[in-house]
Amino acid sequence: MSPSRRSLLTAGAGSLTARVRDSQADAAVAALARISEKANAALMRGDVATYRALVPRTRDFTLMSPFGGTPSREADITEKTWDDMSRFFRNGTLKQEIVQTYVGTDMIVLAVIERAHVEVGGLPAQDWALRVTLVYRRAGRQWLLAHRHADPLGHAVTLQQSAALARGV
Repeated sequence: MSPSRRSLLTAGAGSLTARVRDSQADAAVAALARISEKANAALMRGDVATYRALVPRTRDFTLMSPFGGTPSREADITEKTWDDMSRFFRNGTLKQEIVQTYVGTDMIVLAVIERAHVEVGGLPAQDWALRVTLVYRRAGRQWLLAHRHADPLGHAVTLQQSAALARGV
């Protein structure tokens, strides 16, 4: 286990409690990773119903879209938003690569690369690599998505390109 994961666990190293918590945390991380990949693969096919069934969100959920702009909040996401999303993503496939995980008592963070081949917004199918941070918060026995931040910088950009993006050019 990485030092960052270990430091977030509240139990002392080597105790029976720590091993049980590690096991439970590892199981929760693995389950959330599987659900995330399955749900986002469905979304890339335009299957919003499956995505929504697999990924419940907190009431204060925030979304930082890979297209930039003002972050969205749960209250902003309407049935029309979901309808539009079902047409925005089409005929896609997705594979998820876990970069890092962080575990706390009531919070799990997945840092992933989502590699999709998908039609987006009417563009022809192409490869999309998104760097994504997913923050899940425990609510009782369930894990809810509290935050998603994605950016399309899966490939390195120059300082000048980054500066132009920051300026909105």
